[in-house]
Amino acid sequence: MATLGFLVLFFGLLAAGMPIFLVLGSCAAVLYYVSGQPVIGLAQNMIDQLNSSTLMSLPLFVMAAAFMRRGGVAQALVDLSAAWLGGIKGSLGLVAVVSCALFAAISGSSVATALAMGTILLPAMLERGYPRSFALGVLGASGTIGVVIPPSLALILYGIVTEQSVPRLFLAGILPGILQAAAFFVWVLWYARRKNFPAEPPLPFMQRLRVTWRGLPAMLVPVVVLVGIYGGFMTVTESAAMAAVTSLLVSLVVYRGFRWTRTLDVIAEALSSAGVIMLIIATALVFGHWMTGSGIPAKLVEFAAHQGFSTWEFLLMMNILLLIIGCFLEVVSTLLLVMPILAPVLMPLGVDPVHFGIIFTHNMEVGLVHPPVGLNLYVLSTISDAPIGEVIRGILPFLVILLLVLGLITYWPEMTLWLPDLVFGKSG
Repeated sequence: MATLGFLVLFFGLLAAGMPIFLVLGSCAAVLYYVSGQPVIGLAQNMIDQLNSSTLMSLPLFVMAAAFMRRGGVAQALVDLSAAWLGGIKGSLGLVAVVSCALFAAISGSSVATALAMGTILLPAMLERGYPRSFALGVLGASGTIGVVIPPSLALILYGIVTEQSVPRLFLAGILPGILQAAAFFVWVLWYARRKNFPAEPPLPFMQRLRVTWRGLPAMLVPVVVLVGIYGGFMTVTESAAMAAVTSLLVSLVVYRGFRWTRTLDVIAEALSSAGVIMLIIATALVFGHWMTGSGIPAKLVEFAAHQGFSTWEFLLMMNILLLIIGCFLEVVSTLLLVMPILAPVLMPLGVDPVHFGIIFTHNMEVGLVHPPVGLNLYVLSTISDAPIGEVIRGILPFLVILLLVLGLITYWPEMTLWLPDLVFGKSG
């Protein structure tokens, strides 16, 4: 009866439109009170849970993404991609896929990628005669690559909640991210030939080299992050700080996307976004702490063991569950709601937590473009003034591709684990 009352409270508050951090915080307070624990302990627990050096990397990566988005980096990446894809039918569609993959690897945010690339490429694609639904579809779907390609904010958060190595998770996301980008690239190439989309004129070789030289500074951020972490020079948090500094310098000195007098405005914008994320994290970690102490995960493990679920059956059920939840909640909320319960279940059922991290984040990619609450759908609908139904029609072929890639990631764990095992050795 108490469980039913809690579920009614939780989903009632969500349905009423209350912000997710207030829903989680209110439910946590009720749980503390009902279990006889002093509610004042909620605040202390929140402070304890936030006392994480790795967690400090999140606002720093958000700041780096804001500098990149406002600093002219997106345009440099579009120019770089276009320089080498000219002469191929559907060039701008291919440019969208490649540019989104590159920008996602820099910003770590799918919504930021869709916003930045959509603002630049959508008018160009419409001017060249591309159907608006196709243009919106390729931009919205390609923006999702940011969830899994490092430095991914979702993977950092997953590592914090499940106590897994963030560098290991970063490496695990590289090959699945490349697979997704390659699948989109092949589809756009085939569809463009079938529909006879225009090809952009190829540039002379020397001009390509000049454009490439100008685009190289934009790639400094992922290089700084990956070399710093895997070279053993920096922690994840230190590399996030370096990413923010590097992106600021590149934006101000190289691309001059905004004047130095506007720096504080961009920082304020980034901190506002980061503050929202941190509020959700603070309340969700306390909620998850209570869940773990309540014994619910242990009961879930016991239930799964008695049902005799095999690993593949468990993963299939989790994919279905996450796809349903992803239709209604965004990435951070889903992760912080689900993972405190699921994390203790994984190892007993024979699932590698790092592998499951990539499965989880890929499900969240699907959620970003899946109606009714896919954030990328609404971002593109807003910047294009297109009805949401038109955006959904354009995204459907890419949604099918995302589901096929999800199947490969789920049941071919070697693709996910090969790179981290190669660098760090097999996990215990």
